[in-house]
Amino acid sequence: MEENRLKRQIDFIMEVDRMKSVYRRTLLVDRSRRETDAEHSWHFALMALLLAEYAGPDVKPDRVIRMALVHDLVEIYAGDTFAYDGDGKKTQHAREQQAADRLFSRLPADQDSQLRALWEEFDAMETPDARFAAAIDRLQPFLNNCLTEGHTWKEGDVTSDQVRERLSVAQDAAPALWELSDSLIRECVEKGYLRPGEADRDRAES
Repeated sequence: MEENRLKRQIDFIMEVDRMKSVYRRTLLVDRSRRETDAEHSWHFALMALLLAEYAGPDVKPDRVIRMALVHDLVEIYAGDTFAYDGDGKKTQHAREQQAADRLFSRLPADQDSQLRALWEEFDAMETPDARFAAAIDRLQPFLNNCLTEGHTWKEGDVTSDQVRERLSVAQDAAPALWELSDSLIRECVEKGYLRPGEADRDRAES
């Protein structure tokens, strides 16, 4: 057995406690404060469990749940990048790769490679598991925005076109969730929670 294996595992477990202090832009539904990365990851994992029936036949829900638990760990060091922050997106990949090198290497070699591979698969969004995971990851803050009158969208001056683009992975990964999202986007535009993009302006004028 690898020397100090348990010590390294406990060290990693305690290091990722820092995830509870990484705050995102998304408000809690009760609007009391912003949510943390840890809360988002838990909610994402639970949604993946409950909504697995809307995934394609090639999706393995247990792997999606694992991705949910791992996908934002690098933000302990890299910080959360707002989904609609163009400047932040330019440096996000490099920051997160450096963070992954620093974080996962704290684990025993086999678990380092396992978690790193899950994180990279999620980030690449190429496999059925990763695409369904991405759809759920993006649905979670979307629903929070719908229930907080578009709080984060208004802060970022986000349009409905941007939100649709962000959620578009669900079109093939989870069509039923895409239909729900598209309907809620129209509803949020009508209520003034979300600034209309070109598609919604054209619809209103027709």
